Amino acid sequence: MIQTQLYIDGQWQSPIDQGTRAIVSPADESVIAQAAEATRADARLAIAAARRAFDGPWRQTTIRDRARLLNKIADLIDRDAEKLAHLESLNTGKTLTESRTDMGDIAATFRYFAGLVASESGAVNEAPHHVISRTLREPVGVCGLITPWNYPLLQAAWKIAPALGAGNTVVIKPSNLTPLTTHHFTQLIAELDLPPGVFNLVTGGAEVGAELAESLDVDLVSFTGGAFAGESIMKAATGNFKRIGLELGGKNPNIVFADADLDAAVDYALNAAFFHAGQVCSAGSRLMVEDSIYDAFIGRLAERLPRIVIGNGFHGETQMGPVQSAQQHEKILGMVQAGIAEGARLVHGGKRPAGDVFRKGYWLEPTLLADVTAGMKIAKEEIFGPVITAERFHSEAEALRAANDTPYGLAAAVWTRDLDKGNRMSRALRFGTVWVNDYHPYFPEAPWGGYKASGIGRELARIGLDEYTELKHSYINLAPKAMGWFGA
Repeated sequence: MIQTQLYIDGQWQSPIDQGTRAIVSPADESVIAQAAEATRADARLAIAAARRAFDGPWRQTTIRDRARLLNKIADLIDRDAEKLAHLESLNTGKTLTESRTDMGDIAATFRYFAGLVASESGAVNEAPHHVISRTLREPVGVCGLITPWNYPLLQAAWKIAPALGAGNTVVIKPSNLTPLTTHHFTQLIAELDLPPGVFNLVTGGAEVGAELAESLDVDLVSFTGGAFAGESIMKAATGNFKRIGLELGGKNPNIVFADADLDAAVDYALNAAFFHAGQVCSAGSRLMVEDSIYDAFIGRLAERLPRIVIGNGFHGETQMGPVQSAQQHEKILGMVQAGIAEGARLVHGGKRPAGDVFRKGYWLEPTLLADVTAGMKIAKEEIFGPVITAERFHSEAEALRAANDTPYGLAAAVWTRDLDKGNRMSRALRFGTVWVNDYHPYFPEAPWGGYKASGIGRELARIGLDEYTELKHSYINLAPKAMGWFGA
């Protein structure tokens, strides 16, 4: 049985009230860990430690020091990649193949930001010969990082790497459902010679996140998760007008025109929707297909869905694991039934798979709902599960109008051999990422984030580092002289 603790001010410790939370395997509902369950009081200790570290020795670190630190972290992730991947699959239910890929991406994220940090220097502005005018980027201060349950360590890395690289101190709160890889990552941090308080781990529920958002000693809060919680954090952050970054999910259209490479489009439609059982903020769960190929496209999907191998993520043949929690399981089933009640046609799935092995755990068949229309709730609300909803469209203008008619704006994809059309759609779609003839790739060098209700700010790329800095103009007059203007 795994036991986790809090990490505050350079020390492992139990919560003040000794609280714990049982961590359950989504594959069979067995208890796999007892995690420390912090309260507001523990969060305050961590924030105070981070404040002292930021105001103290950590401010003296150089960009070279911080770049070396990020590279050391990447080396430790590589060293423990298999252990981390096993913990991630155990805790989330995703396949071991996916978790191993995540670990490679996490190490690459730290190395990317290490290189970016190492290249940072202030810009010297044009000024009179007796003046030194510089534009500087300085750390924001204490950063509260709140991460989701679907990609626990990957999403943490997107925040931790630029936060530490920019010279900030960190208090991180992983999801109370999936804290295991963040806990092991903190064990790696503890191997390094960091001043106490630079990195703090506080596992717990909503009250810990609320404390990070409300605290006047936290200068920035970055949150990835649901829109309701994001709204609460945004309101709480007004207490000291702290910097906020929010990534709040999406309802992502995958638009297939009749002139697309259908073999590739069908294959990628499955990849878009069923990686990690559809529990991906950018999942292409909203399939939009041009009318002339709609029936054939649905037929091809219907042929492949029963062949998707569902099972334990540690089995080599498994292609899709369970969803993460009982609450998520019930929510997805409810949304499928609501879609059918609205008039959608159930082509496949919509229930727990048959067999004794699936009696326990949060299992769902890959599901396809056809004949969905743009006005249905199922076409507008994020499902966050292994469900594709399929809509028809008749023209480019109709597809564009329907795709943009959503409160979200995270990601979208377009499939066409006409690259002029692909470019037009890419420019007109109001989403933070638009893929043409592909789905899901991302790179540390490219920004990630969304329009509208999908959030505020960007992660990754240079802007992802800039989010964790304040911009300062430093002006030094080397030869001041009296002006003789007032009362001379």
